[in-house]
Order: sequence, then structure tokens, then C-alpha cells
Amino acid sequence: MSPSPAPMRILLTNDDGIDAPGLHALREIAAQLSDDVWVVAPETNQSGASHSLSMHEPLRLRRLDERAFAVRGTPTDSVIMGVRHILKDKLPDLVLSGVNRGANMAEDVTYSGTIAGAFEGTILGIRSIALSQAFGFSGGKTVRWQTALAHAPGLIRRLLATEWMPSCVMNVNFPDRDADDVEGTLVTVQGRRDPGLLQIEERHDTWGNPYYWLAFERRRSSAAEGTDLAAVYAGHISVTPLFLDLTYQAMREKVSRTLA
Repeated sequence: MSPSPAPMRILLTNDDGIDAPGLHALREIAAQLSDDVWVVAPETNQSGASHSLSMHEPLRLRRLDERAFAVRGTPTDSVIMGVRHILKDKLPDLVLSGVNRGANMAEDVTYSGTIAGAFEGTILGIRSIALSQAFGFSGGKTVRWQTALAHAPGLIRRLLATEWMPSCVMNVNFPDRDADDVEGTLVTVQGRRDPGLLQIEERHDTWGNPYYWLAFERRRSSAAEGTDLAAVYAGHISVTPLFLDLTYQAMREKVSRTLA
């Protein structure tokens, strides 16, 4: 009898931090896929960190248990530490990043540390998926983690059964609905939100000096059909294949003719 194959090794990360509820949900999801699951995630909340690296200070690593580590750094730092240091002798087969508290759609892909964690996994040659749970679109403040918990394992298995291009990242967003009310899954394109949702909120400290918060207005945009926004608004799971090559080919050809 031939030996059974080794279980898939999965590396988990996020941008909400090592203690985030979404990371606990992701551990439950990954446990349904493999028993060889490792966690390397930021020590503190790194939302909005995008694909940044810590270049001017050392990375600190704290071990929580046999297979879980906190990194004082960004999601990108965490994936690099996981792949190049902690798991360097046996690399992961899959990187899962999330589950983010809030959707990562449209322009979010350029800000999101969750997606950056998946991008870094892809850069390092590992198939990677970013997962996010939308909330607030139905007026409530409760994050429906159970929706991601119910649907993610089966969806991940189906995605892994598909051959990917080496530079492709899968961006998955779960709608702000209970698990049983999800309409289905749609493969989408990256949308574009209405301009003006990003606001500057001015406040004053006890000395009367102004300080400012960046704030995104949580409302629905006028979403085009086929986009991640439209899918999630309508109660579908959105799967958007993203590509690391950001070259705008049509414009490249136009500029080449102009500068010839």
C-alpha cells in the first residue's frame, strides 16, 4: 500500500491583527481543509497598510503556540517571515489572508493589507486567496462571521481545483447576509466606488489644536453590473481574480506610438 499524501500546508495571515475575530474564523475555515495550518500575523491592527514592508526597524517575532506567531510588522512582513523563516524547510502550499472585518472591493485592493498578504504569497510562488466579510450594508453593525465560516471551505476547495496563472490572486468577498440567505457565487471584475466617499473628519484636542481622521462613508455606490460591488450588494459571494502585473497594455501601446 502506498503512503497517503502529506496534508496541504496552509499559512494564515491578516491585517486586523493576531487577536482579530476574523483570524479566529480563518483558523476554523483552514482546519476543515488541513491539519497542517500555521498562523503568522501582525501583532497589531495594520488595516490600510497595503503592501508595505518594514525597512527601517527590525521585525520582532512572538510565539503564541506551536504553530502561531505574531510579527511586529505588516501583513507583507508576516508572510515573508512565515515563508522565508518559520516554514523555510517545508513551504506552505496555500496562503489564506483574512477574514477581513469589512469588504475589500473596488479601490480597496490598493489599500488593503489583507489583499497585500495574498499578493506577497503569490510573489513568493504560493497560491493565495484573500477573504473578507462585508458588513454595514444592511444597516447593522454586526459582522456575520458565520457566513464566511459556512461558505469559505467549499469555495476554497473549488478554487484550488482550478489551475491558476502564477501571478493571479483570488479576492473573495462574502455579502452582509446570513449564511442561508447568500444568493450564490459570482466571478466578478474590480468595481469603482462613487467619488467622495473618503472624508476628512476634523476634531480638536484638549488644547484646542485640530487633528484629523480619514473616514469612509459606509453607503452603497452606483455599482456597474458584473463588478464585485454589485455582486456583494445583491447578496452574492464575489470572487475577483486579481493580477500582479499592473501594466495598462492598451495605454502602453498608445504611448509607444506617441514617443516613437
